[in-house]
Amino acid sequence: MATTKNFHDYFIEATRGVGGITTRAMMGEYVLYYNGKVVGGIYDNRVLVKDIPAARALLPDARLELPYEGSKLALCLEDFENEEAVRRLFEAMYDALPAPKPRKSK
Repeated sequence: MATTKNFHDYFIEATRGVGGITTRAMMGEYVLYYNGKVVGGIYDNRVLVKDIPAARALLPDARLELPYEGSKLALCLEDFENEEAVRRLFEAMYDALPAPKPRKSK
């Protein structure tokens, strides 16, 4: 089951005040970026973030779920309507994630 546009739009609206959040459609799902770095994705109408220590510290009780077959487990972000909590989470993750790789020119 792919993520619905309604769920995607609901997430974007709920986190509008956070700033820096963008998505990119990919095979019926959405890659989730914070200030240019991949922090997770929206898969099957679930918001999942990378399972890194910075995220685990702020989401100690989050369920681990598979975004798709063959992927790494990710933390399920259920309370994404709390903009301040999302901001704290993404800021903590941002500092712990590597810089995006430069795109190759064609």
